[in-house]
Amino acid sequence: MAGVSVRLPDGSTKEFAHPTTALEFAESIGPRLAKAAVAATFDGVPVDLSRTLPDGAEVTVVTVTTPLGREVLRHSTAHVLAQAVLRLWPGAHYAIGPVIDDGFYYDFELPGGAHFTDDDLGRIGDEMRSIMAEDQPFVRHEHTIDEGLELFGDQPFKREIIEAVGAGQDEVDAASEGAGEHGVSTYWNSPDFTDLCRGPHVPSTGKLGHFALMRVAGAYWRGDEKRQQLQRIYGTAWETADAVTEHLHRLQEAEKRDHRKLGVELDLFSFPQQLGGGLAVWHPKGGIVRKLMEDYSRERHASGGYEFVVTPHLANANLFETSGHLGFYKDGMYPPMEMDNGTYYPKPMNCPMHCLIFDSRQRSYRELPLRLFELGTVYRYERAGTLHGMMRIRGFTQDDSHIFCTEDQLQGEIASLLEFVMSVLTAFGFTDFTFNLSTKDPDKSVGSDEIWEKATEALRLALETSGLEYAVKEGDAAFYGPKIDIDVKDAIGRTWQLSTIQCDFNQPERFGLEYVGADNGRHRPIMLHRALFGSIERFFAILVEHYAGALPAWLAPEQVRVLGVRDDHQDYADSVAAGLESQGVRVSVDPADEPLGARIRRAKLLKIPYILVVGDDDVAAGTVGVNQRGSDRPERGVPVGAFTDTLLAEIAERSVETPASISGNE
Repeated sequence: MAGVSVRLPDGSTKEFAHPTTALEFAESIGPRLAKAAVAATFDGVPVDLSRTLPDGAEVTVVTVTTPLGREVLRHSTAHVLAQAVLRLWPGAHYAIGPVIDDGFYYDFELPGGAHFTDDDLGRIGDEMRSIMAEDQPFVRHEHTIDEGLELFGDQPFKREIIEAVGAGQDEVDAASEGAGEHGVSTYWNSPDFTDLCRGPHVPSTGKLGHFALMRVAGAYWRGDEKRQQLQRIYGTAWETADAVTEHLHRLQEAEKRDHRKLGVELDLFSFPQQLGGGLAVWHPKGGIVRKLMEDYSRERHASGGYEFVVTPHLANANLFETSGHLGFYKDGMYPPMEMDNGTYYPKPMNCPMHCLIFDSRQRSYRELPLRLFELGTVYRYERAGTLHGMMRIRGFTQDDSHIFCTEDQLQGEIASLLEFVMSVLTAFGFTDFTFNLSTKDPDKSVGSDEIWEKATEALRLALETSGLEYAVKEGDAAFYGPKIDIDVKDAIGRTWQLSTIQCDFNQPERFGLEYVGADNGRHRPIMLHRALFGSIERFFAILVEHYAGALPAWLAPEQVRVLGVRDDHQDYADSVAAGLESQGVRVSVDPADEPLGARIRRAKLLKIPYILVVGDDDVAAGTVGVNQRGSDRPERGVPVGAFTDTLLAEIAERSVETPASISGNE
């Protein structure tokens, strides 16, 4: 029998004299690797450990602590969830059970229109543990379409998926459709359960066990409100019990930090029903924070050589035909408005209008790079189910810049932008960055391969020249050019995609943009799209969650609150507040018409950076007692001038850390 030779990720090869499975391959490397293995990849394609190694393939063992390994773990756990529900509710219909960020879900239709309750989660979890203790093997089978339809004769949702696969439809759910080369694939755990799936899965249910069922929710089949309403169970699964506990703690912390909850508690913004979904109003306190963010952005752009522009909120359809947005982005745009002089759309992007500004007169190479900046409000129609407070919204403002430059200037501009992005995000307290280079989507792009290669190479070279590590996201670029996405990690370890730098040879071509070069000839500029915050609204929400509402003093809507111990200290409290206000500090006084403890608690719930308490000794000495947010040791007898100087320095420096001592004595 012919031998098998496979390549390892490090470029080495390994020889086997006989057919060998992926699990046997892992065992040949070492018992520790075999124990941690849950799947493998053959030339990048995920497969079960039971699969036989193909000769000449590059083979990777997928362990449980890798992102792909956790996906396999979670999807396998989702199958066990479905099996447990069918055991407990005979006759139930099961739909799909995909992996999601940090977890999974499965949708069901229970017999007789029954509904899960939160109390049901406990006994479902117990049944899942019983199935895991049985150590049932996951066994893959291949079927023709007709065989699949017969196998799932009493499961209407599975039959619909199989029919869609048979019809060659692309919209079937990737996690559950089980499309094979000649039909569909299934995985059998035991004689009483099989599921339609393309895999891979862990070798057996005994490899599972560290999970938690989170909650029950409603969901429409296929996300269509005109279809059946199903019952959805959400869960999470990890490689160890400690990892599950840590994840649940993160979720609890995230719930406390939820910007939608804090937005109400701190009176920052709201979403009035009368406006319609996904449209926010900023309250005075939130408006102060937004103004400070925008002021900082304007200041940095002014010093960075940008020119300020303003463009309208809607435009003629012809503009978006030229830019390509109607061809590639129409589903994300609001419906057109038919006017007597044409069709108009609310703008989803600012870039087409910035192209018109460039094209408003003849440009010389001496003007380049031309850096245009706008705090431009755009409108995108997000589906109701995707809206999420300020994070996913239908009307939002971008700190949007478009830089027109020559090809010789391109590298320098991208490198400068990378530095600019990091310095701005650092100013708001973010220090952990991840960089992703997104490449062309062949099915959703304009322009020649040559200019895409040039644009992609320019971004790649800028990252490497700057000494920045990056990952490549194949096919994730915008339709007009590749991009660099900059992600940040927040205080509880969550990653957020914020800033974007896009390199675009196509928009200048589509708009016929030109400049006169040193040779007196006409040349096409290159266009860089760039947003630092992404959007003001989303960045604001991320800031609120990062700081759990306790914004740094320079950003806090109320920086100081003064409390008199008794009502006869009111005049002194007012004078302290007036002095701070004259220095530009945002300060208020809470009169002594309630007990001091109640007023201190109220101020702490509002996360005010400094609470000043004044009593008899302070009135006599011109001092204050300083309760610094986050400190359990108030400082007594601090001279008003010393406190004011320290606070003003903290604000001027835009510090994201509170000083250890106000009095200066430590």
